[in-house]
Amino acid sequence: MQVCCGTISSYGQFLRSSKFDELPQLLNILLGQMSFVGPRPDVPGYYDKMEGEERKILELKPGLCSRAALKYYNEEALLAKQKDPLLYNDEIIFPDKVRMNLEYYYNRSFFGDLRIILEVVVWKLLAVRY
Repeated sequence: MQVCCGTISSYGQFLRSSKFDELPQLLNILLGQMSFVGPRPDVPGYYDKMEGEERKILELKPGLCSRAALKYYNEEALLAKQKDPLLYNDEIIFPDKVRMNLEYYYNRSFFGDLRIILEVVVWKLLAVRY
């Protein structure tokens, strides 16, 4: 997991923190390569570590938003506070994301996706406001 190391411009940092850097993924959605809701793509190599039932997540198209993405919206800042960011990601964050994405896999539905989209919209509105 890469933590911001000071090499990102203030404009780039704004794009990342506001998630505007993810707008090009809308093209991937239009091309059918991604969906609005689904597991976020992770750092290369992490999904290779999954075994057994966890690999069911790979059957889903990657998504622009998910409950795990909402929970860890500030993942870089969270990791920056850790003594060993890689270990924290490996033992805490990634397993929790896998658990949440498996829950999504087994319980996904049209109305469930709508609810996640609404949660993202409300979160963004509140984040802009405060």
